[in-house]
Formats: sequence, structure tokens, C-alpha cells
Amino acid sequence: MDSLGKSFNPNKRLKEAFVSNLTGSSMLQIVALSTIVPVLMILGRLISYKVVIDPAATETSLKKNDNSCVGSKNWRAYMATMAVEFLFIILPILLFFTVLAEWTNVCAILFVFLLLYCIAVERFGSTYFEEGPHALRKNISSYRVSMMIVTCLCILAVDYKIFPRRYAKTETYGNSLMDLGVGSFVLANSLVSRQVRRNAYAVKWKTALQSTSPLIFLGFGRLVSTAGVDYQVHVGEYGVHWNFFFTLAAVSILSSLINLPPKYCGILGSLILIGYQIFLMHELNVYLLSDERGMNYISQNKEGIFSIFGYWGMYLVGVQMGNYLFFGNESTTLSISSSWARSRVWFLSLLFWLLTVLLDWHVERVSRRMCNLACVTMVLAQNLQVLAILMLSDYIPGRKTLVLEEAFNQNLLGSFLLANLLTGLVNLFVDTLFVSSVAALVILLVYAFILSAITGFAHFYGIKLKFW
Repeated sequence: MDSLGKSFNPNKRLKEAFVSNLTGSSMLQIVALSTIVPVLMILGRLISYKVVIDPAATETSLKKNDNSCVGSKNWRAYMATMAVEFLFIILPILLFFTVLAEWTNVCAILFVFLLLYCIAVERFGSTYFEEGPHALRKNISSYRVSMMIVTCLCILAVDYKIFPRRYAKTETYGNSLMDLGVGSFVLANSLVSRQVRRNAYAVKWKTALQSTSPLIFLGFGRLVSTAGVDYQVHVGEYGVHWNFFFTLAAVSILSSLINLPPKYCGILGSLILIGYQIFLMHELNVYLLSDERGMNYISQNKEGIFSIFGYWGMYLVGVQMGNYLFFGNESTTLSISSSWARSRVWFLSLLFWLLTVLLDWHVERVSRRMCNLACVTMVLAQNLQVLAILMLSDYIPGRKTLVLEEAFNQNLLGSFLLANLLTGLVNLFVDTLFVSSVAALVILLVYAFILSAITGFAHFYGIKLKFW
């Protein structure tokens, strides 16, 4: 196995060290990045709408159960639209994560003024703006897609020196862009989960196992595949055997076991988070951040196992917020007006940022590794900030949903799995630590383009990866 591992990944230890012992960035930079991404999504919509490409040419091929042959005109129009959206959304996001990283704060301010200017110009002489459940649904989908795009770009970019180390995951305490990844997945799922809808909380065991089994399978698949090729794994992230998919599966199982109405989930979630934080402050944090590991399974995977309490509490809080913000206490469908939801999303985002600062200063610093209370509030603040900015697009008349958004939204899990597969292949065949900045940027652009093209291809032909 050693010889096989060396032939596949000769610089494993160097790659692990490259993502170890990092301290992150400031919260201000997280706020700036969380401003740039959604603003680029909105401006990309506006640009795509203004570009002379016939959107109707793509619509006919996207209908369900369409057995007719797809015409070359439709395919060309679809790919042209995808290319425009790639150039004005994914490319700029990638540049801000790499070569333009030092300009993030300044550009965030400029982008905000540009967005406000576009809103003013587009609304001049018109009182129309989109409202209601349809607008809410599009905004929530855009938020989930933006989170996925950022995640897919970062999981490969982090292996290159062109990606600032302050954006990579922190070792113990600190704030970073990639620290938000798992929490964003958990929160994005909770806001629109079955439990959010009233009377949908009593999930049967069979349904719970069906929905969780693919995550468990993927978790074991990742464990076996990484061990098989001696792929680099930073043990301080989750532990020796634990990974991202096991965390999602554990949160899903726990949420199925505790059957509460959505309007009470936030109370239970808050109690779990506060109780977990109390235990952390009574020496549990010392144990979790220590490099010492026993031979038992819990000690080997202490970070992954104990952080479940933080992610579970976050999920439950997200369930109540989703029910309150989007569905209403007595509704099973999106029934809240966009303006009502928008004002409350903005308020909650600012509130959670304030709580994060207070907790970080006076209780315990943000720690992704433990998923402590400050980490949870930061994930809530950042995600709600992204959603709040995206909801400003309601003020732009004539806006349309991006083809790129629709493609990723149809295959969120599929695009993430594809990104992981491509990332693994690149790392096995490219010495990521020793390539030049220019070569790294080219590789990342090709990777992003292939990911977008395959996702778009699946969307165009109605292919959807779904296990249950």
C-alpha cells in the first residue's frame, strides 16, 4: 500500500502541511466576500438578460418528458447563454478568490454602489418589482446555488498557492471563508427541509433511513477511496475516519429522531447550542483541540463526533427560521410576501453578526473545528447576508433566473460530487504545490468550465442525480 500510495500521491505530507496551522482572516473580509458573490449573481442576471440571446430557444428543450430531438439551434443558444453567465459570474468569483483577493474590501464597496445604481436605473419610471412566493422560491434557489458554486471553486483552489491561506480552514480558532462550508450546507438544507413545513415533522423511520443512507454510503465511499490512493487528509479537520458526509448523515438522523413542530425546533436547537458551549468552556475544548488521540473510535474522530452537536443545533434553528421567514406558522407552502421576508432576513443577518462579535470577544472565539456557538452564529449571519442581498434582485424589473442557476439547482448534490471527483483527479495527476500562479489559474478555469459544462449538459437533457 505504501508503494502504491507513493506512486499516486508522493507529496501527501507536504499537501497536508499546506492546509494545516492556519489562522484565517478577519470577519470584515468574510462580510466583503459574502457581498461580492451575491452581487455578482444579480449583475450576472441583468447582463444575461440584456445580452441578445434567445432564451425561448432553450425553454422548449427543458420541458419534462420531452422526447423530441433537441435541435442544434437550441443547443447552441443554451451553451452561448451558459458561456456568457460563466464569464460574468463564475470567472469573477474565481478571480476574487485568487489574483484579486487583495482588492476584495474595496471592490465590495464599489459593487454595492453599482448594484444600487442598477436598481435605481432599472426601476426609473416603473413601479413594478417581483413579489410573492415565486420570487421567494427563486431567491432561495439562488442562495443555495451561490453556496454550491463557492464550495466547488474553493475545494480545488485551496490546494494552490494562488489561493490566499487566510481563506483556507483554520486549525483551531479564527474566521475563514472555507470554515463556512459544512455549516452552509446544513443551514441551506434546514431552511427548506420537510421539517420546515407544518405537520411534516413526523418523519417515518423508513423515510429517514432512505434519505440518510446515500450520505452514509458516500461517507464510506470517500473514506475507502482516499485511503486507497493515499489521498491527503488533514486529520485535524474531522478526525481520522470521519468526513463531511458522516456529519450530514448524523444531523439528518438526529433530526428525524426528535420529532418537534418547526416552531419549537429553534428552542431545542438553542438549548443544545448553549449546553454544548457550556461543556466546551469546561475543558471539552481543550480535549477537542489537543493533538493527542487514543485508540478508541471516539478519540480518533473527536472533532467530527462532538461538532455534530453544533451542526445539529444549527439545523434546528434553521428549521424554525425557515418556517418563520418563508412558510409562516400555519402554511405548508411558500406564502410570505417577499418584502416581509426581506426585511426580516436583513434584520436577522445583522443580529447574528452582532451576536458573533460579542461571543467571539467575550465567550469563546469562533472555531469551525468544534462548531462552537460563535461559529454557528457566524454561519447564520453570513448565509442570511447572502440571501438578503440576493433578495434585492426583486427590485430589478424584467430579471430572469439564470440558466446557470437552474442547472446547478437541478443537480446540487451531483455538481458537488462531480467537483469532488475532479478535485481528486487533479490532485493525483498535478503537483499542485509547485505549479506557477498562471498555470494554477488556468487549471482552475478549466476545472470550473468543465464542471459548469457537464452540469449544464445534465440540465439541458433533464438528467437529475437523486437517490431517493
